[in-house]
Amino acid sequence: MELIRGRLETLGPVTAAGLAGSVDLPVGKVDQALIALEQEGFVFRGQFSPDADADGLEWCERRLLARIHRFTITKLRREIQPVSPADFMQFLFTWHHLAPDTRLKGADAVTAVLRMLEGVEAPAAAWESEILPSRVTDYDYAWLDNLCLSGKYAWGRLRPHRSNGEHGKTVGPIRSTPIAIVDRMNRSLWMSLSGAAGDEDLPLSTYAKTVLDLMTRQGAVFFDDITSQSGLLRTHAEEAVAELVSAGMATSDSFAGLRALLVPSRHRESRRGRERRNPFDLSTAGRWGLTSRVPAEGNAEEDLEAYARVALARYGVVFRRLTERENTSPPWRDLVRVLRRMEARGEIRGGRFVNGVWGEQYALGEAVTLLRSIRRKEKQGTLVAISAADPLNLVGIITPGRRVPGITTNRILYRDGEPILIMEGGEIRETSTVAAEEQWALRQELVKRDFPPKLKAYLSGRRTREKAGAQKS
Repeated sequence: MELIRGRLETLGPVTAAGLAGSVDLPVGKVDQALIALEQEGFVFRGQFSPDADADGLEWCERRLLARIHRFTITKLRREIQPVSPADFMQFLFTWHHLAPDTRLKGADAVTAVLRMLEGVEAPAAAWESEILPSRVTDYDYAWLDNLCLSGKYAWGRLRPHRSNGEHGKTVGPIRSTPIAIVDRMNRSLWMSLSGAAGDEDLPLSTYAKTVLDLMTRQGAVFFDDITSQSGLLRTHAEEAVAELVSAGMATSDSFAGLRALLVPSRHRESRRGRERRNPFDLSTAGRWGLTSRVPAEGNAEEDLEAYARVALARYGVVFRRLTERENTSPPWRDLVRVLRRMEARGEIRGGRFVNGVWGEQYALGEAVTLLRSIRRKEKQGTLVAISAADPLNLVGIITPGRRVPGITTNRILYRDGEPILIMEGGEIRETSTVAAEEQWALRQELVKRDFPPKLKAYLSGRRTREKAGAQKS
């Protein structure tokens, strides 16, 4: 056995047959020695060589294997050439299917986008007016409703609303309420990351307290039951439900519930008199119920790894400045420990991927490949316009300049990954020099939006005002 020990200290990864040949011993005896050394913790078994056969078991001395592993990681990191912040933004636009010719189509595309944006809190009004249609060209709200009604996805406010002491304000308007759409299987994870406890002393209206008491007693109920059993007028019941949703205390089976709360009452009635079914009504949302604020007991390390995988899927490359902007992100000191472990297992790459960003950075293998191709690609003047409520509003975080408030109606126009025009509060300002002959066309690109055909009735109301503001400014 000592002969085998000595050979392993110099050979590196080797099969039992190869080791037997080097010491002129039968393979059976070598196997017995290797198993004994493995029990001592002296040697590891596995597939360590890139060109090893699929069924070829290799053995390697543990300290030598650790040195090989460190050398491999160092070599891989040295191969990385970082990209500029503008190139990284172009990468994100491609990664998120926002760049021209990368947008998705079909019902399955909605699932792919939701998987990428899981846990992101965005203003309620932004989901179907900006975020989803900008990534799915033929977006149909029925696809999202079906995903929620099937039990696959759930919507609601993750972070509970908190009052500000005695003079704390009541909950804000529903349009600006931060809403997330999450996989129902991961709901306890997001509740845990966002902080489960709500504010028991939240100053609710009398109507909201009435509906809250009803849901507490009976559980999930249909909206028609809310109106009949609470004794409230329909408009008052709607106000109560909207208040509970805005406080993070209620949700519905379907996204139709939130959509109905966002639709102005004048648009809720069908324009065709023969149609009896109202597409924008709280009654079409299924059941309304209270949001559970008691997260299931879980493993903290598993939660951290789950979030790390979601963040990697969302950005391709993760670093402290990116994750800390998310309200549900765990502390970076805890997250980076998980990322280091994932790199050690060979699941992700570590290195310097983006210039101008300090601290450790980690990326998926496919993200590294895409970054490399974007860095080599010539600039073509590619234009991408997004709402400031989009999770890729990274002005002042990745690209220079002051941050743009994440309000749905604020907009940003990028050219080759650099912000050139920003609309904030109805006013448009330039962040880089724009030629006079380009200004009109670029301003139209800034405010142009593709509304889902079935939702134009209530989403296009602001479009005329925004275009008028663009022409005026």
